[in-house]
Amino acid sequence: MSDTELKMSWTYATLLALLAVLLALSLSPEAESAAVASSIRDPKSLAGPLRRIFMKEADASDFFRKRSRRAVKSQDEINAEQRQVLAADERKREFHEEKRNEFESYAEEDNDEQNERTRESTEQWREFHYDGMNPSHDYNRHAA
Repeated sequence: MSDTELKMSWTYATLLALLAVLLALSLSPEAESAAVASSIRDPKSLAGPLRRIFMKEADASDFFRKRSRRAVKSQDEINAEQRQVLAADERKREFHEEKRNEFESYAEEDNDEQNERTRESTEQWREFHYDGMNPSHDYNRHAA
């Protein structure tokens, strides 16, 4: 095979692969759902969620005219925002309470383990230094 024939075969293979992918994409059902059908021109004929997304140009401009940056919020909007803030504060409080409880239980467990190690160490020391007298003579000496 010459160099020119090799380039031609790669070109044909690439072109064939691209055509196959294009054909597969155009026939797949997802390709139709990814775009809005161009046959629908009247927003009133839209149903369900599409009706909520698309609105007339006049309605959209009225929406932005009504709510500029400095516009006063309605009481409902203020109440909704306040509810969101309170809910976020509650979630934050619960999170910190849970973390505090986890730390308290960890600290208590760690303290219990430390006390157990100290008690065992003390018992071992006493057993090693026990002189046969009960109570131990060395630790109960009184000055005469």
